[in-house]
Amino acid sequence: MDPIILSRLQFAVATIVHFFYVPLTIGLGFFIAIMETRYVKTGDEKYKKQAQFWGRIFLINFVLGVVTGIALEFQFGTNWALYSRFVGDIFGSLLAIEATLAFFLESTFIGIWAFGWNRVPKKAHLAAIWLVAFAGSISALWILLANGFMQNPVGYKIVDGVAKLSSFTEVLSNPYGWWMYVHTVFGAFVLTGFVVMGVSAWHLFVGRSVDFFTTSFKLGSTFALIFSIGLALAGHQLGQVTAKYQKSKFAAMESVWETQTGADMHILKLPHFTREEGNVLEALPLPGFLSFLATNDFDAEVVGMKDIPAEDRPLVWPIFYSFRLMVGLGCLFILVAVATFVARGMVASLGWGLWVYILMIPLPYIALQLGWLVTELGRQPWVVFGLMRTAEAGSPPVDWYQILLTLLAMIGIYGAITVAGFVLMIKSALNSPQNQVEHYV
Repeated sequence: MDPIILSRLQFAVATIVHFFYVPLTIGLGFFIAIMETRYVKTGDEKYKKQAQFWGRIFLINFVLGVVTGIALEFQFGTNWALYSRFVGDIFGSLLAIEATLAFFLESTFIGIWAFGWNRVPKKAHLAAIWLVAFAGSISALWILLANGFMQNPVGYKIVDGVAKLSSFTEVLSNPYGWWMYVHTVFGAFVLTGFVVMGVSAWHLFVGRSVDFFTTSFKLGSTFALIFSIGLALAGHQLGQVTAKYQKSKFAAMESVWETQTGADMHILKLPHFTREEGNVLEALPLPGFLSFLATNDFDAEVVGMKDIPAEDRPLVWPIFYSFRLMVGLGCLFILVAVATFVARGMVASLGWGLWVYILMIPLPYIALQLGWLVTELGRQPWVVFGLMRTAEAGSPPVDWYQILLTLLAMIGIYGAITVAGFVLMIKSALNSPQNQVEHYV
């Protein structure tokens, strides 16, 4: 067995489970902060109950996100020692800033918020949740700037065979990292909107606390509408950055094999399920539209896979299908969000129509995971694009059976954590807001 493949699988397991919790933590923090702001401004206890109800789900999500994220950073030392040695001067500094600047801020003030109801002044308590919300998004920024360096390495120089930081400003201003950040955070807000709408829809369907959940549903629909449109725009910009800096990934996303100007985008396209060149089907072309998506120019050149060395090509079909499904879900989110905004005045009377929102809850999670599949699989065979191959980044002293044992252990532990997380969050989501304790979330 290949230790690199096993290490990649191990990292994928940890990342997929961890990222299940991250987006909702980012989005729900701001949702709760808005509700508590309304409470402090108006004195209406309804908004306090809103903050407390969604706060229970937020806290469970936050704790499980922390627990599942810890193992990720350890894997850089245990499974990816050569990678850590090569980019540690750059990657390590970004992770250190994330921990000391963002995570410590978030974890400190979340304690004040969780245990401070009726114990600290209202405005201080409100400030705590806003700090938690902003710290969560800042934490994501540093992580994504680190990943952005892997996608588009900048601000470095090679000294004695390792990458040394030469310009922190270039690393901080990396366009790939920033558009990944905007796209990811907007996705987190879309997820939050649909989770809030779905949970609220369930309570409205069973006729429980109608006024309470109509209020949360409407704010959730606002999140979904604004950020689903923003997500599409950010995705377009990220696609153009990808076309500029990772031509092989962009070619795989659209299964483009021939370099062409004025490249058409085919609505129906089926690539081979192997590395064989070409597509099984190409139909319904939109003339020049692929060039426009890549550069805002209908006549621009799009590089095809045949002009990329075979050893530098990613596997096309999983990237292509993941990308198409992600985009399809994004379009669905916009359609549902717009329809909801139009019908927002009669949400409580939708009856069985509320099940649309309940069934929508898993879809943003799937779309976000698909986005990461495109991002990470599309970078292959590079761990740092153009600088270091994934096959060269492992830990040579670690044998395959050691990685396999820890992989199986991780699957078991993370599986148990995931089940526990689902049970706790579903139980909290289905609980009546009247059952909450006043002073403790």
